[in-house]
Amino acid sequence: MDRHRRPVDTSLWSLRPEFDPGKEECKSGHEAETVVLLSISLVSSPGDGALCQAFFNAIIPDHHAEAFSPPRLAPSGCVDQLVEGLLGGLSRWDAEHFLFIAEHGYLYEHNFAFFPGFPLALLVGTELLRPLRGLLNQRSCLLISVASLNSLFSILAAVALHDLGCLVLHCPRQAFYAALLFCLSPANVFLAAGYSEALFAFLTFSSMGQLERGRGWISGLLFALATGVRSNGLVSVGFLLHSQCRGFFSSLVVSNPLRQFFKLVASVCLSFLTLSLPFALFQYYAYTQFCLSGSARSIREPLVQLAMDKGYRIAEGNEPPWCSWDLPLIYSYIQDVYWNVGFLRYYEFKQVPNFLLAAPVAILVSWATWTYVTTHPWLCLTLGLRRNKNSKTLEKSSLGFLSPQVFVYLVHAVSLLLFGGLCMHIQM
Repeated sequence: MDRHRRPVDTSLWSLRPEFDPGKEECKSGHEAETVVLLSISLVSSPGDGALCQAFFNAIIPDHHAEAFSPPRLAPSGCVDQLVEGLLGGLSRWDAEHFLFIAEHGYLYEHNFAFFPGFPLALLVGTELLRPLRGLLNQRSCLLISVASLNSLFSILAAVALHDLGCLVLHCPRQAFYAALLFCLSPANVFLAAGYSEALFAFLTFSSMGQLERGRGWISGLLFALATGVRSNGLVSVGFLLHSQCRGFFSSLVVSNPLRQFFKLVASVCLSFLTLSLPFALFQYYAYTQFCLSGSARSIREPLVQLAMDKGYRIAEGNEPPWCSWDLPLIYSYIQDVYWNVGFLRYYEFKQVPNFLLAAPVAILVSWATWTYVTTHPWLCLTLGLRRNKNSKTLEKSSLGFLSPQVFVYLVHAVSLLLFGGLCMHIQM
């Protein structure tokens, strides 16, 4: 026996096919180009997309709901009216919050339900339109930023998902189909409208791809940026923890266990700190605005009048009750009081249509979970961290959806399904 021969690693994660990240991340360049072209045609066509949404926005009356609708303070010219007619459909519902925050800042208490990452991106976009300020008011610049930036973020998200699929599935065709379904999803309306979904998807898919390449620091930074865009980015800490625990168990056979354990604890603490920092800073900013005297901003009279008419709380009013909590989190208070988010609160007879709307995704995730668990019971029992007892069985199905690397992504999907189904507005 050759003493220089490398010992065979029979661990679970060595069972995936030979894969060179530098050369074989995705052999199908044509399919990647197809994803880009399809994404462009679906979400960023400046002519057809604007005309279609303007046409349907004109012929279909808006639903008169008690949604946030602040007054327009800036004067509106002919060009502004044209922009509003073409792109105004992108500013409905929650998009009004993001546009308002980008234009006026966080003035009302319930605005703090929307994280600052996307409004900051819109402000950067409006700065690029500064030469047009003579023709366009601030809102028109923001609408153009929404249309252009979300088109760009949607394209980048589709490409990042295709790249991630190649890394995880080791099957370029399935990775292509995953990106294709992402582009064709009916939920793409949220990627085109003035919502933060497109930016969040791009950052999250990119951070997952970096983690699959072993670039933990870059991945953690991107995950932290995603948390600054949406609060559910905090859930992504599970990917970092699983990767660190997997590395810990893999290194036990060659390294000092005690040293590796302390290294694991330090990595876990750093991951929690990195991903929670944007959330913590945002909560602290809200605390300074509403709970500390002398920090309130001046608010224009029409916006003050809106707060009085609608019952919105501003910083100059009475101190809100969450300021006296042991852990004063405005986000938890807003979700509870303004959006009625809580355990089983959405389980009402009038919400049955929304449960039916969410049923296809719930059934798909449940079916995928059952298929994966029944195929890899040992993998699921050991959370993908221990060596497999029957490596031959796993080798036969190590490509595509049944790849061992899919495990942590499936856990992520199941966690979101359970939390969303029990505690959130189910159609979201």
